[in-house]
Amino acid sequence: MKQLLIPLLILASPLTAEDIDPGGTLNPSEMTWESMLERAERGETGMVLCASGYMITKKGDHAAARRLFQRCAEAGYTGAMTWMSQLDNNGLGGAYDPDAAAEWDRKAADLGDPVGKFNHGLNLMRGHGTARDEVLGRRFVDEAARDGLAVAKRLQEAGYDLDEVTPDADSWKYAPVF
Repeated sequence: MKQLLIPLLILASPLTAEDIDPGGTLNPSEMTWESMLERAERGETGMVLCASGYMITKKGDHAAARRLFQRCAEAGYTGAMTWMSQLDNNGLGGAYDPDAAAEWDRKAADLGDPVGKFNHGLNLMRGHGTARDEVLGRRFVDEAARDGLAVAKRLQEAGYDLDEVTPDADSWKYAPVF
């Protein structure tokens, strides 16, 4: 009789999701773009999470990458700051905003990021998104070169000729506005 009672008890009481997995979702999707964005929107940041913004922007979803990079930049990730600059400087996932781009580069430079230093130096040398100051701009490029950034060394070796590091197709963007 005992053997018969056990199967009847199981059939009589339906199992809920909590009974099956009281610890949460089984096998959650952890490494999808959507899960990365959801985590960022919940306020999470971290090296892997922030780095996933690169692939999200490379797949062309600039608005989503912008949301993720914004959170990471606000949390102090300098790589995300330079990506925010790139998005703002090219109008990807938002309006073209050279002032915001220059500000992101300045923040990254102030935190010691070599790419931020280099980009901030370029912005200063051009007067793009910030007041033009070629002397200060060269100092930032020199710091980035001392930090080992190859493109900064290349610019130094070219006598700070900005055409060395910027395609001539972008000349219209960096031309002075009178």
